[in-house]
Amino acid sequence: MLEALLIGSLAFLLSVILGKPIINLLIKYNILKKISEEISENHYEKTGTPTMGGLQILLTVLIITGIFNLENRLSILLPFFAIFVCLIIGLIDDLRTTTFNANKGLSWKIKMLTLLALSSSIAIILHFQLEVQSINVPILGQISLNYYYLPIAILVVFLTTVSVAITDGLDGLLAGNAAIAFAAFAIIAYLQQQFYLAIFSFTMVGSILGFLWYNAYPAKVFMGETGALPIGVTLGIVSLMTGHWLLLPIIGIVFMLEAGSAVLQVCYFKLTNGKRIFKMTPLHHHFEMVGWSENQIVIRFWLIGLIGAIVGIALAITV
Repeated sequence: MLEALLIGSLAFLLSVILGKPIINLLIKYNILKKISEEISENHYEKTGTPTMGGLQILLTVLIITGIFNLENRLSILLPFFAIFVCLIIGLIDDLRTTTFNANKGLSWKIKMLTLLALSSSIAIILHFQLEVQSINVPILGQISLNYYYLPIAILVVFLTTVSVAITDGLDGLLAGNAAIAFAAFAIIAYLQQQFYLAIFSFTMVGSILGFLWYNAYPAKVFMGETGALPIGVTLGIVSLMTGHWLLLPIIGIVFMLEAGSAVLQVCYFKLTNGKRIFKMTPLHHHFEMVGWSENQIVIRFWLIGLIGAIVGIALAITV
């Protein structure tokens, strides 16, 4: 555990060091966020904030992992592969948004189809190459799923990626909850003696916290899809590699609430011919509309995420 914590701390320092020059480059090349008119007017003042700050997280993870956690651990190449694919998707989406306007990112259909193809590839690699095909159920223990594992793994990666991306909307909201979730799975991996996975997860934690140094309110940089998509897909992979993906809705409870609110809103809107459950979705926008400040929402959502992580770790111990 000492090694994992030290490497995570080093990742934090490197991320903080990389942050300032990356922000300067984003400003230099005019990679600046344009706020959609559909968002609360409280966000209009954020127009012109650099985006694509997820590069800071990903560069840190690749450097630290490449130096300290890659030798003789080829399974780590799987999240590397996923990070690169999502990085490309995110870069294209963010560049289109900053080049044109807030409503002209990558086509929704293209993005979803690409993520679905990526999720399928990850499931196949996990099952056939890494021989991961089981689920850890609290109290009941480990249960083999055989080929049923494939469609489940596809859904886990896909839904986690989408849910994490949806959560990105307030300063520090996604970064804080992502760090909490990765820390929980790092502890679970360590308890399973998957030390390389614990190191990788703590590297994610340190890198994300380094980004949060600049993303805390008022944010000097936004993560963008460049960061949100790789974080989501990596969280899904880590949960599958620990076998505790069943705990994702608990450890990642904020992600579930955010995505769930959006789905419920759409379904209820269609079924009731225009009525709404929430004033605006995802859920953090609803609380903005009822008068909560941005800091109140973020900190309270962090607290919910922290409690979810503690419960998730406790349940994992029972396996």
